[in-house]
Amino acid sequence: MEFRIEPTSRQAIYRQLSEQIREAIATGRLAEDERLPSVRELSRTLVVNPNTIARVYTELEREGVLNTRPGLGVFVARLRQELTKKARQQRLIRHVDALLTEAVHLGFAPEDVTGLVAERMNRFRWERGEKRTD
Repeated sequence: MEFRIEPTSRQAIYRQLSEQIREAIATGRLAEDERLPSVRELSRTLVVNPNTIARVYTELEREGVLNTRPGLGVFVARLRQELTKKARQQRLIRHVDALLTEAVHLGFAPEDVTGLVAERMNRFRWERGEKRTD
């Protein structure tokens, strides 16, 4: 898996990397139990402070996305649904509302948004498991 940092982005480096890891898992480019590069490896590859990489890994581990195995490295965690369905739904609603707010401000019609969401949904794996090859 290859990660990239856009130095001219207004988004913080740790946020860029965190979102790339999350998306790679959601799209199947990173599979359950797959090992990620070490902090040192990734900081060298991306030319980023190792503390930034460690912060990303720690944050994602706290959220249950990654897990650290002492002496072995950092791995994609198995899917856990610790939150109730209602709590997960409320969390998703906040994100959907943010998306819709942005769409309104950008001048999109409702049918444009639903069409785009339907099109983009095909990029994601709805059950975690095998890596996608496309």
